[in-house]
Amino acid sequence: MTPQDIFDYFPELTPTQRTQIEQLMPLYADWNDKINLISRKDFSNFYERHVLHSLGIAKVINFVSGTSVLDAGTGGGFPGIPLAVMFPETQFLLADSIGKKVKVAEDVAAKLGLKNVRTMHIRAEAIPEQFDFAMGRAVTEIPQFWRWIGHLIHKDHKNTLKNGLIYLKGGDMGQELAQFKRHLRFYDLNEYFKTEFFETKKVVYVPV
Repeated sequence: MTPQDIFDYFPELTPTQRTQIEQLMPLYADWNDKINLISRKDFSNFYERHVLHSLGIAKVINFVSGTSVLDAGTGGGFPGIPLAVMFPETQFLLADSIGKKVKVAEDVAAKLGLKNVRTMHIRAEAIPEQFDFAMGRAVTEIPQFWRWIGHLIHKDHKNTLKNGLIYLKGGDMGQELAQFKRHLRFYDLNEYFKTEFFETKKVVYVPV
């Protein structure tokens, strides 16, 4: 998959956004040579499995200007960096407990010129502020993630979806969610992206 495939799925991207998407792979390739963020085997699928997967959230919600979003357990910046490119009027905090990964996210955001990204080297449950949404990508099981971030989401709604958790996950979640007593909504990413990788991938939404 190439940047052009991303552009085909999101034809509304501006020239600036397209350039930023094109810059992602070389920036992460450079960092991947220094610290093993993404397995060498997986890196050839970078645009499909990392960029497009992150942008699956943009098929579920179009954040309004001024929305605040926490990307908890961001690693090197996923899903936060691609979504910050997509939504330049949305404020993102990318947080992780591993400092070298935060450094990658901070550097990539700076080199892309993303003014709407902050980073923080901190455990999610210790973050001292609140947000409209928290999001993550296969950080841990959803009930555990909710215990970490549920108190960080405030209830002053302004988007088409009420504030809550937006989580990227794949596979069978039946056992994981059996005892999770909250309302859930699932969005199948294979309805939007027509490659084999997305056949079992979902966006899970948990409102506050």
